Amino acid sequence: MDFYEKLPTDFLIAFYNEILKNIEKGLLTKKMYYEIGLIISVASQRGITLEQPCDFEQIVDQKDLDEFIQLAQNVT
Repeated sequence: MDFYEKLPTDFLIAFYNEILKNIEKGLLTKKMYYEIGLIISVASQRGITLEQPCDFEQIVDQKDLDEFIQLAQNVT
């Protein structure tokens, strides 16, 4: 998460969009949605709303993601 927190906002959003495009193209697996979750969390801390993909909740266990985000925040 520290990596995403260090990115300038425009790079964070561009990275988010690039990951989504690569998932849609089949270049990345949907497991990358956990990365999307981290990016969404960092963006939210900056007051930016990024949409979750429509199947996000089917792929990502929200409890696991929340725990991962909490652990990542405690490490930094």
